[in-house]
Amino acid sequence: MRSHPDSESLIATAHALADAARHATLAHFRTARLGVEDKGAAGFDPVTAADRQAEAVMREILAERRPEDGVLGEEMGTVAGQSGLTWVLDPIDGTRGFLSGTPTWGVLVAVSDAGGPLFGIIDQPYIGERFEGGLGRARLSGPRGACALRARAPRPLSEAVLFTTFPEVGTPAEGAAFGALSARARLTRYGLDCYAYALVALGQIDLVVEAGLHPYDIHAPIAVIEAAGGIVTDWQGGRAHRGGRVIAAANADIHAEALEVLRAAHL
Repeated sequence: MRSHPDSESLIATAHALADAARHATLAHFRTARLGVEDKGAAGFDPVTAADRQAEAVMREILAERRPEDGVLGEEMGTVAGQSGLTWVLDPIDGTRGFLSGTPTWGVLVAVSDAGGPLFGIIDQPYIGERFEGGLGRARLSGPRGACALRARAPRPLSEAVLFTTFPEVGTPAEGAAFGALSARARLTRYGLDCYAYALVALGQIDLVVEAGLHPYDIHAPIAVIEAAGGIVTDWQGGRAHRGGRVIAAANADIHAEALEVLRAAHL
């Protein structure tokens, strides 16, 4: 697990951001004033007033507490910093679920350096669960108390639980590769957005496989899953912090078995 000399400040700031975003998002969740807009050039890509307000309040906190750090957010772009650290923010990961009233969307907060994510939070405001990982932490806190995060022990792919958000999984070729993997798994489920990654860290499922991700989608999940003993890479086994095609696995054994299936697709 990686370290940083300013770890206490980074962790405290990450929690302050998640707290602020929790308040901002819940003020709109399941209300009539949601204010949905479509920012997609091809297909429905929603953004809500809650997305924008949550990111704005997080950026205000960073400007006050960590003005030398950079910021990369889904809704408001990139601001370069001078410290070598960048805060990677997704104010609502799973906006489609958010506007539908389902409770498995989340707020993603990560702080990263040139080597990738140092610390991350996957927060589910409505459920009240917060998953944190990195800088010596791997913990879930919520209404039922707190517990350590630990990913599942190895099991064969034939016994694995596999998740992805959209059944199409990107391009037709990427979807076919996922289909080949799904055919080998015991159970495939859909639609949890970032909460599926939290379940890998919690030891409930074995794999999440997706394509077409952005950095703000994956930095926090990488930090949380790796802190819990899991692995997150791209479909070739390389680093995943730039997004794209991502596989998150509970352990090295299931990662290797799943990766072999994906690589066989020759994408």
